[in-house]
Amino acid sequence: MFLSYPILAAILGMLIAQFVKIPIHFLTSREIKWNLMLSTGGMPSSHTSTIISLTTAIGLTSGIYSNEFAIAAVVSLIVMHDATGVRRHAGYHAEVLNKLLVDFNHLIDTLKDPNLKKAEYREKLKELLGHKPVEVFFGAITGIIVAFATYYFYPFK
Repeated sequence: MFLSYPILAAILGMLIAQFVKIPIHFLTSREIKWNLMLSTGGMPSSHTSTIISLTTAIGLTSGIYSNEFAIAAVVSLIVMHDATGVRRHAGYHAEVLNKLLVDFNHLIDTLKDPNLKKAEYREKLKELLGHKPVEVFFGAITGIIVAFATYYFYPFK
C-alpha cells in the first residue's frame, strides 16, 4: 500500500494539513489545542488537502489527460463543494440547535413547575464541520505542495 506514490501523497496531505491546524490556531488564539489533529473544520481543509494531493499525484504519474486524473479531478470538485456547502451548513444548523437546547433548558429551569420534566441535557452538537472558501483554497495549495514534494523524494514512482 505505501509503495503507491498517490496513496502516500494523499495520506501525507491529510496528516500535514491536520498538524498545521495546531500552530495556525495557536497564532490566532495563543492556545494550543492538540485535539485539532483529529477534528474536522478549520484552516486548512484536510479533506481538500487529501484529495488534491491524490489528484496531483495521479496527474504527475498518469498524466493530466488520463482517465484516472479525470476521475480524481471530479471527485476533488465534489469534496471541495461538500466542504464549503453541505458540511458548512450542517455546522450552522448544529450551532442553532445548540442555542435552542440551551434556551429550552433555561426556560424549563425558570418555570420551576414540579410537574414538568427535568430539562434534558445532551452533549453539544459539533459546530465546526465545514470550511470557509479560504480554508478550502489553502487546503488545495497544501495538497499540491505535498504532492510535488513527495513526488521528488519518493523513489518508487
